[in-house]
Amino acid sequence: MSTIRFQALQSVLGRTIPEVKAPSTKISDYYGKNVFNKPKMKAYMSKEAFEAIVNAGENGTPIERDIAENIAAAMKSWAMSQGVTHYTHWFQPLTGTTAEKHDSFFEPAPDGSPLEKFSADALVQQEPDASSFPNGGIRSTFEARGYTAWDPSSPAFIFRGTLCIPTVFVSYTGEALDYKAPLLKALSVLDKAAVDVCSYFDKGVTKVNVSLGIEQEYFLVDLALFNARPDLLLTGRTLFGHSSAKNQQLEDHYFGSIPERVLAYMQDFEIEALQLGIPLKTRHNEVAPSQFECAPLYEEINLAIDHNQLLMDLMDKVAKRHHFKVLLHEKPYAGVNGSGKHNNWSLITDTGKNLLAPGKTPKNNLMFLTFFVNTIKAVHEHADLLRASIASVHNDHRLGANEAPPAIISIFLGSQLNDILDEIESPKIAKKVKDENLMWVGIPKIPNILFDNTDRNRTSPFAFTGNKFELRAVGSSANSSSPMTILNTIMAEQLVKFKIDVDKLIKKGEKKDLAIVNVLRKYIKESKSIRFEGNGYSDEWAEEAKKRGLSNIKTTPKALDALSSEKSIKLFHETGVFTSREAHARHEILLEDYYKKLQIEGRVIGEMVTNVIIPSAIIYQNTLIQNVKGLQDIGLEEENYSAQILIIKEISKHVNFIKDNVHAMIEERKIANKMESSRDKAIAYDEKVKSYFAPIRYHVDKLELMVDDNLWPLPKFRELLFIK
Repeated sequence: MSTIRFQALQSVLGRTIPEVKAPSTKISDYYGKNVFNKPKMKAYMSKEAFEAIVNAGENGTPIERDIAENIAAAMKSWAMSQGVTHYTHWFQPLTGTTAEKHDSFFEPAPDGSPLEKFSADALVQQEPDASSFPNGGIRSTFEARGYTAWDPSSPAFIFRGTLCIPTVFVSYTGEALDYKAPLLKALSVLDKAAVDVCSYFDKGVTKVNVSLGIEQEYFLVDLALFNARPDLLLTGRTLFGHSSAKNQQLEDHYFGSIPERVLAYMQDFEIEALQLGIPLKTRHNEVAPSQFECAPLYEEINLAIDHNQLLMDLMDKVAKRHHFKVLLHEKPYAGVNGSGKHNNWSLITDTGKNLLAPGKTPKNNLMFLTFFVNTIKAVHEHADLLRASIASVHNDHRLGANEAPPAIISIFLGSQLNDILDEIESPKIAKKVKDENLMWVGIPKIPNILFDNTDRNRTSPFAFTGNKFELRAVGSSANSSSPMTILNTIMAEQLVKFKIDVDKLIKKGEKKDLAIVNVLRKYIKESKSIRFEGNGYSDEWAEEAKKRGLSNIKTTPKALDALSSEKSIKLFHETGVFTSREAHARHEILLEDYYKKLQIEGRVIGEMVTNVIIPSAIIYQNTLIQNVKGLQDIGLEEENYSAQILIIKEISKHVNFIKDNVHAMIEERKIANKMESSRDKAIAYDEKVKSYFAPIRYHVDKLELMVDDNLWPLPKFRELLFIK
């Protein structure tokens, strides 16, 4: 066994499980301990300041300067009482991770004496370098100025001894350079559109919030083994590796007993997460070996996404204490299931009603059907844009791979709801509802236990699961703001169109409820093609989807075209979520991200086969050659060492193929790198450069099976996948 691999495996065997101790036996005693939440705000600030920050967070009401000073002073006092000396504006640039620049409360007074200071200016705004983050050409290198601005709807928190203030990140000229700013805009337009539609049913509704629950899947691998795999270290996935004889085929890992070492890690990061106000509820083994999942209770969407971004960071940092590495890559291992981040989305009124939950009366069911059908219609109208929002080089490995939804966007409703929509659409019902007295005959009864009667379809990208829609296609490493910004934007646009269509019929003399039903019937008919109840993995569905006119865009570069299409630009302009410049910039950023990650993978493949794989194969081949020579020297006939000769020839065949194809891949990279258009470059990397990855891997994996286990330099799947 190679020295590096041997040392890594020896390190794993010597692991001890760190002791994990919660601050209390009751979670309620320490939940939110490190969050500047409402109880702490009340304790540290004036009543006027408390009311101002609550109104700002819930209603977007501006905070006056003197009030902001009071809030800043209260925030500093609380943080310092917890031993904090620094603060940061915590934001989500388009790198996909979070960012922070720490500043000290300390600064000298005019007379030189020391003091701690945190002003309203420091709370409300900071100025990080906008040109050093992805900006899609919005900022030139010499135009560095950008601003972070406080988001009072997401509470400040203490993380790793620093006061973190959630913020948006915008350029000097006002363009959004982050994930949060567009999400907040989308939520604002959806709120208004949804309230306007709610007025048909309940004029007491003055606000509609979006609720989100994010299920986070991830893999764990021992840190020593991770460090012994250059591909995992630099790309997040194994570029080589033959499948283990046993992986997930026995289906014995899913919901199985959690390994003791993993459980200690889970308990540790859960304790920290709960202190940060992240309401983790569930933990379990996932399908693949060493794959796990955690899930929180549902929260208001902006906070839910902030918490998920914080959680991913926290999981990674706590893992190091347990000598683990968290793998959030969508497909770290070939041959076993990848990881996703299921986004469970619903709409909640300020009166406490879930607009996607059926009611007890026909009239309430009409309200449910209104939002339900409009969601289907919105996704039907902008399926390609929703597909673009979940596209990435990592997610391309996962989508449609018998473990995740396909790239074809469809909606699963369950047979019962499908029958109900078909019933509403039918000419027989249409005849009945022309008579106002018979109108409610046209609204079928929907059982209150619908969530039990609606099955789950794991092959559907967008499934209704009782009182919410579940977007299952989001990748495990993604920032959920991207798809959620799109989903909320297209829903806002659709509700505006719905109200216009209904009001037109009312102006023509139709009764309100009758007008609503007639518009819904039209939408049901127009969006029927996107509803699918069967197996999304089947070849038959791909053919059927094509007949229905549904797109099947399998890789990212072409899927991203929807972000800057004329239709999308019009949508973004009318809703105010993105300017044309911002939309084109994001398209450019995602294309760059795509080809740069493939570029890195190509370079790692080249380095590993040249410096690691081929030398190891040749060492073993030389051992066989010496063995053959020795057998020849003692006078044995060739039939006695024909197997060795065959292996020597096989090794040469694989080595030559690998060497030739790595050279060809490098030449394709050189061609792609000279292309000026990011789209052309991304497509070249996808169709040309990446085409060499699988064949090279195939031959490397064949060598792994042939070369003496004592000489193979890389930890194997059987060592990586089964936690010791």
